[in-house]
Parts: sequence; C-alpha cells; structure tokens
Amino acid sequence: MKSLRVANAPVSFGAFEATRGPEVPAAEDVLAAIAAGGYEGTELGPPGYLGNSKTLPATLARHGLVLTGGYVPIAFTEPHRLDELDLVLDLFEAAGASAARPVLADAGPRTGEADWRRLGEGVRRAAEHARSRGFSPVFHHHVGTRIETPAEVERLLELSDVALLLDSGHLALAGGDPVSALRDWRSRIDYVHLKDVRAEATAWSLADVWRRGGFCELGVGMVDLVAFLHELESSGHLDWIVVEQDALPGDLAGARESQARNRDWLAAHGI
Repeated sequence: MKSLRVANAPVSFGAFEATRGPEVPAAEDVLAAIAAGGYEGTELGPPGYLGNSKTLPATLARHGLVLTGGYVPIAFTEPHRLDELDLVLDLFEAAGASAARPVLADAGPRTGEADWRRLGEGVRRAAEHARSRGFSPVFHHHVGTRIETPAEVERLLELSDVALLLDSGHLALAGGDPVSALRDWRSRIDYVHLKDVRAEATAWSLADVWRRGGFCELGVGMVDLVAFLHELESSGHLDWIVVEQDALPGDLAGARESQARNRDWLAAHGI
C-alpha cells in the first residue's frame, strides 16, 4: 500500500467544531506537528481555523501539506441553507484542492421514523450542490448523530447515492465491525478515517469518550486495524486515509508525540 497517502487532522490536536477558546492550539503549531509527524495532508478543521481564502494556500504550502477534506455538519431534516457547505467549498477552491472531500455529517436531533424521508432529501440536496461546484462529497456516520449504527448507515445508503466516509473508530464505538463494513460497503466507500477506540469507551457518552481519551493511538484499542488495513489494501481504489485521534485540547506536546507514533505504527505495517 505504498501508494496510499496518509493525512491527519486538527481534531487529533483538540481543534474541532465542539471546541472553542484559548486552550485550542494555534493552527501553525498543529500543521507543523502534522508535517513533522510524517503526514502529507491535513483536513480543514473548523472553517477559518487554518486561515481564510487569502491566507490558506500559503499556510498549507509553508508546511508542505495537501488539503484532503473538511467536515460540514448540517441539520438535514430542517429547512436549511447551504452556507456552511459553501464556506468549506470556497476554502477548497482557494487552496486549489480540487480532490478534497466535503465531509457531510448530520447535525440534527435523533428523532422518529417520519424524519428519514426528509433526511434523505437533505443529504441528496447537499450532495448535489457539492457536485455542482465540482467536488465529490462523502457522508460521515458519527456517534451521537442520527447516522451512527450499521443499520442507520445502511438506511442512509438506501436513501441517497452519496459516497461513504468509513470511520473505523466511530463504527466500532457504535457496535459495528469496521472490517466487515469495508467488505460490505466497498462500492460506496470513498474516504477513510483511521481511528482506534478503547473497548471500555462503548459504555461512555461521547463527551466522556473525548474527555477520558477513549479514542486512542493506533493498535492500542479494540479495532482490528491490521485486518482493516489488509481489507483496505484489497479494495485498492482509495488515494488517502486520514488518521484521527479525536481529543480535547490541552496537551499539544502529547498530541504531537501520539500522532508521530501513529505514523510510525502505519509505517511498520507497510503504509
């Protein structure tokens, strides 16, 4: 799998949509740590975190990193505009990142059966909008959202033609088998978040998973990542994988060391 390129993301350093304030590390420090750890790319983090349309290209170039994707939470079942999606796509365009993936995720409440039709309509509308601007969207199943369990992912795949982002840690946390998911959803998977999670975290709330370090270094948790990588190799159609170790901010030095060890773990397994 030498042709598979590896990225990281600001979420591994505590910078994501749920975190704000002075404890979040500076973007320059995060990008420097990602580059020093041996990664070739990064995700966007919250829009504006890495810079605006004018500054982002130079910032990425300074660290030698490619922009691979950006997370876009949308309440799909509610009347909504696509301003947040357009903001991310504008940043992709400014960075010349034509292959970057808009990562769609549901930000609505977990409600009843009647909302599934509207969810599908909202996802299709957002996906079509991204495609109209020349980008290939993916959908991120995520613990704490409406699309969390394997059954919910299956339902989403039936309701839309959007490609899937497979997150090994979030799927395991929701009771799924990431290796089987790679096999079963192979034709729909277009992007991967490589993540490990501690077995005991399945009994925690998502807030506690972040707070107590439930997302752990690669090879330490309950995900069979060796089998996952073997299955990924057999698919042969992905360009990037993104290592993520979702964490709350506060220990930049520790996060830097963890992400360097994660990259070393992948290198030891042929990536």
